Amino acid sequence: MQKLSERYPVWFCDIWGVVHDGMRPNPVTVDTLIRHRRGGGTVILITNAPRPADMIAAHLKGMGCDEGISDAIVTSGDVTRSLIRNHAGRGIFHLGPPRNLVLFDGLDVARVPLAEASAILCTGLFDDLRETPENYRDLLAAAKALELPMVCANPDHVVRHGHRLLYCAGSLAAAYGKIGGEVLMAGKPYRPIYEEALALASGLRGAAIAHDRILAIGDGPETDVRGATDFGIDAVLVAGGIADPNADPVTLEAEARHLVPGARIVATRRRLDWAGA
Repeated sequence: MQKLSERYPVWFCDIWGVVHDGMRPNPVTVDTLIRHRRGGGTVILITNAPRPADMIAAHLKGMGCDEGISDAIVTSGDVTRSLIRNHAGRGIFHLGPPRNLVLFDGLDVARVPLAEASAILCTGLFDDLRETPENYRDLLAAAKALELPMVCANPDHVVRHGHRLLYCAGSLAAAYGKIGGEVLMAGKPYRPIYEEALALASGLRGAAIAHDRILAIGDGPETDVRGATDFGIDAVLVAGGIADPNADPVTLEAEARHLVPGARIVATRRRLDWAGA
């Protein structure tokens, strides 16, 4: 990654699946991000986590991740709050675990039962260790009958947790969209989260940053690669995140290019080691 560090001074790096696997940090990635910053580079961690940036920073610290890996964090949760504000003075039904209720803090929006809601805020499954989107068929059908828009705080469909893949809010949003429900999203691969990351990076570096000087790093073809491509920046695809840890990088890149026509992938790596290309 040293050569890419010289070419791209600003990195937008995914967290879950790249920096850690949900349980422990990836020491190779941590080392590379620190080296990039020591050489004058800027790292903005960009995640679809449906929680504020300070909570993500605390989570990383709690699992023993070196705080020197990044200059700032941008979360889907922070960007999603702007969509929640559109329902000020009204009620929203929260679909997701209690740990994500922090998204309501300081907003003039009440949590109400589905039948009284003006919208749904989806931050995930109520119990992602035991449930699948199939468990939500009746709830989503009821929401569609009420013509409620869904604000999805995490576009990811699945995330790796150790050796398991767990369903995320994006899987419920996809199911809702399939039955004709309206879905609004701000996280990857959608533009708002990248615009926020770019604004932060420009402020930190004290100047506007050209898109050809930014590199996105992530493990998700449909989120990280598509988001980078649509935003007009290049990307490194990381094997071993949501993909099979033993996946062949060449095959994985071919699959990603099939999913994302015109994908701006400049490299696919099993490991983000500094000495690599």
